[in-house]
Amino acid sequence: MARHTTTKQLNFLGVFLLGVDGIIGSGIFLMPSRIYAKLGDLSMVLMPLAGIAVLMIALCFANLASRIPGDGGAWLYTYTAFGRFAGFEIGIDTWLLGIITMATEISAFVTSLRSVFPSLNNHTDYLLAALGILVGLTGLNLAGTNFMDWVDNISTIAKVGVLVLFVALGIFFIHPAQFSDVSGGLTNQSPLFGRFNDGFGMVFYMFTGFSFLPIAASKMKNPEKTLPKALVSVLLTSATLYLIVQLTAIGVAGTKLATANVPVATAFYQIAGNLGYDLALAGMLVSILGVALSVSFSTPTIAASLASEHQLLPRMLGHQNKRGVPLAALLISSAVCALMLFSGNYLFLASCIVFTSFVQYVPTIMATIKLRHHSKLPQGFKLPGGLTIPVIALLVTAYLILSFSIKLIIAGMVVFSLSGLWYVYDDRDRQANGLERDIAAKDRPF
Repeated sequence: MARHTTTKQLNFLGVFLLGVDGIIGSGIFLMPSRIYAKLGDLSMVLMPLAGIAVLMIALCFANLASRIPGDGGAWLYTYTAFGRFAGFEIGIDTWLLGIITMATEISAFVTSLRSVFPSLNNHTDYLLAALGILVGLTGLNLAGTNFMDWVDNISTIAKVGVLVLFVALGIFFIHPAQFSDVSGGLTNQSPLFGRFNDGFGMVFYMFTGFSFLPIAASKMKNPEKTLPKALVSVLLTSATLYLIVQLTAIGVAGTKLATANVPVATAFYQIAGNLGYDLALAGMLVSILGVALSVSFSTPTIAASLASEHQLLPRMLGHQNKRGVPLAALLISSAVCALMLFSGNYLFLASCIVFTSFVQYVPTIMATIKLRHHSKLPQGFKLPGGLTIPVIALLVTAYLILSFSIKLIIAGMVVFSLSGLWYVYDDRDRQANGLERDIAAKDRPF
């Protein structure tokens, strides 16, 4: 899941490219084998199914983005519908999503390197490598952001280039006999229902980057028309690409895919030997590291913006040093990211992203329902079918709960409670210092 920022007014093509680039991240390189190990050939069904499910949620975002002006996304929609405390909680969640994404991409990078350096299978070595990368990213943040456009471009070229080359060559090496594990029963004997739930959560993770797109609504030409069309196009394109990559990987590697640490590279080996493997691995590593670097810059900036520009998060997060770096937000983000890396598990971190996204989806969908006929908001993009799409979106989010572990749900409740305490502290701090206790006037739709 990639993150990018833009200052240009975007037409449909610009929004489309931004959306595709924002969705496609480390998941497409590492998840195909994990999903195949759960469901075998049935894993291909999940790609379009998850894409359609996510589309129902995305259309709720599109509806609100066309009606509520400003760059905000889930936290602004939640604030508008349910007040400052709810908006504060989702603001914290937005910041946390960036931190977890950074940890996930670092974990993906180190996990990918295990095929080259087997010692990284040792938790201590894994942790040292991951923390070393985090320290490096934090140092680059302190140095400045002048090279970020270059990094984004290289990362995008690397991931698109590898995937296009893999599919273009791979279709000539697909063998029908490789499609021999219809439901994953050859590699996994656990109940199909549980495996399907887990697999759906994994595939859903690969689409979570869509929620960035509505945040840039104010930078689009005619967002009420452009955004819904772009979201539909982006999600259908991504789902199609995921399906083709999964089909190609299975058709080339067969049941070997189930145990592959780097599935795209492993399948590429069957096509072009060591050269193919090395090329795929190099492109994948460049792409993942580029995303990690991009997110490491955007995450503290988001927290600082919510604190200083939108007056929603604690004001300490908005403090900047002489170079304009939000130091407190950066150091806290890095510290929390380090704690996340101690899990040493890419799949766990990916599930954390789905859970954190889930926390944003629910109030956004509820806000779509509550604000549906609000007299002070423009009509914007009208959802077809009345309440049908929001209801389906709620059912999808409810189903996602089945893919969450009890520990993850408890951890989420703890974070919610701690955020609530921080809200009380921040409210008293602003009151004591005579500061604004509401979001900025420019953010208020009415």
